[in-house]
Amino acid sequence: MAAIEPEATGFEPESAVRKMSGFSLKPAERRALLTILCALLAVRILAMFWYPFVDSTEARYAEIARKMLETGDWITPQFDYGVPFWGKPPLHTWMSALGMKIFGVSHFGARFLFLIASLGLLAVCYVWVRKLRGHDLALVAIAVMASAGLFYGASAFVVTDMAMVLGTTMSMAGFYACLADKSSHRVWGYLFFAGLAVGLLAKGPVAVVLTGIPIFLWVVIGNRWRQLLRLPWITGTLLTGLIALPWYLLAEAKTPGFLNYFIIGEHYKRFLETGWQGDLYGSAHARAKGMIWVYGFIAFLPWVLFAPALATRGRQVLEIFRKDRTGWHSYLLAWTLSPLILFTPAANILPAYVLPGIPAAAILLVSVWAGIFGQPGRKTRAWVAVSMIGVAVVVFGLTTVAFFFPNTLNVRSERELVQKALETSPDIAINYWGDRSYSAEFYTQGRLRYIADSATLEALKSNDVRDALAVYSHDIPRLKDRLEAGFVDLGRFNRRHLFVEPPLQ
Repeated sequence: MAAIEPEATGFEPESAVRKMSGFSLKPAERRALLTILCALLAVRILAMFWYPFVDSTEARYAEIARKMLETGDWITPQFDYGVPFWGKPPLHTWMSALGMKIFGVSHFGARFLFLIASLGLLAVCYVWVRKLRGHDLALVAIAVMASAGLFYGASAFVVTDMAMVLGTTMSMAGFYACLADKSSHRVWGYLFFAGLAVGLLAKGPVAVVLTGIPIFLWVVIGNRWRQLLRLPWITGTLLTGLIALPWYLLAEAKTPGFLNYFIIGEHYKRFLETGWQGDLYGSAHARAKGMIWVYGFIAFLPWVLFAPALATRGRQVLEIFRKDRTGWHSYLLAWTLSPLILFTPAANILPAYVLPGIPAAAILLVSVWAGIFGQPGRKTRAWVAVSMIGVAVVVFGLTTVAFFFPNTLNVRSERELVQKALETSPDIAINYWGDRSYSAEFYTQGRLRYIADSATLEALKSNDVRDALAVYSHDIPRLKDRLEAGFVDLGRFNRRHLFVEPPLQ
């Protein structure tokens, strides 16, 4: 594969780029696509308000952010009051805590800046693809990206991954454009290094690895070593360090041992040791090695269903790659495969680990499809519309059911139980028997006590506070005598029953 030739890959005028891509939309088609994108955004915003925090992932991170806001400690995220959370850097916690500072402690506040991050990611991809392949192909690409199942779900979800993907996308777009754009290559180069800093603050060194894998493969295979000199290595590295390094140093100084646990435990043992027992904040997610490919297939629904049509044109697909002197398609392919390559030998993974490859997968699919089929025909337009609307309908349906009929979906959230307890009495003391519930902690704003022994349960009857007790259904038989003696069963709320004491005399 030939190295990039600046003359061939410099950003061209819009008309020239559109002619090169052979792809354009009619005004009515653009309006229809924008309308559907707005509908997707409206449904996602509605879900931000309606869908409850679910144990354990989103509720855990939301509660860590709420504790950050409550305690005012913006250096060390807290797993529990006074217990540092070393599992992840704090960018996602800062985002959620800042959102709640602006909009109040709520679903919307905690999720707001994650939606902004996902919109920023789409904007980066749109500008990048527009300069290289034209406005229309860029618009379709971000439509596919925004409506891919996992991306759409994570686009306003309190979790580390969307913040990291913003960083990896900034880096990948910045790197390629720095090599291709003669007029403003330093700006794109600094975007590359800024993206590394975002990734380091969002999830740590794994973000650098996810960026390095596709770039290394693409440079080696295409013998593009000389083009690397276009990057502002010295000032760019300083930029990355100035953004990311201060927090790492402050975190280690404030809670010694952080770097050892985070670098060795979270980035080596978690992925290579099956059933790793060193996790301080839960249990490792043991999966069969290679499961990441299954997750990748599911995550890119419904668009992965377009792949068979391309598979039937295998020779044409290969020809597109062979004739691509710019390395555009091979770059996107390496980027798409990066998380799959990295996590194939991993023993402990989650579906969200494929998310960094979805932006590239969406752009690659649309670019190859345009290269083979040219202008979008009636069937293609219909299937695109059906796919995007289908995603919106499914998410809207799940959100509506979760809001109005939470027990129907068996959503693992304590929102309804806490609301019922507080309706009984605003000053009621809420107690939980059994394991920890992050969503209950969030909805009670930390006013929650865990009970693990019969003596403490018995003592509730003698204190001068009205108590509520949440108990798993399977624990009720062995606590039956104590519960019947002092509590009234208000019914089952998802996984637990709510028992309350009668009003104090």
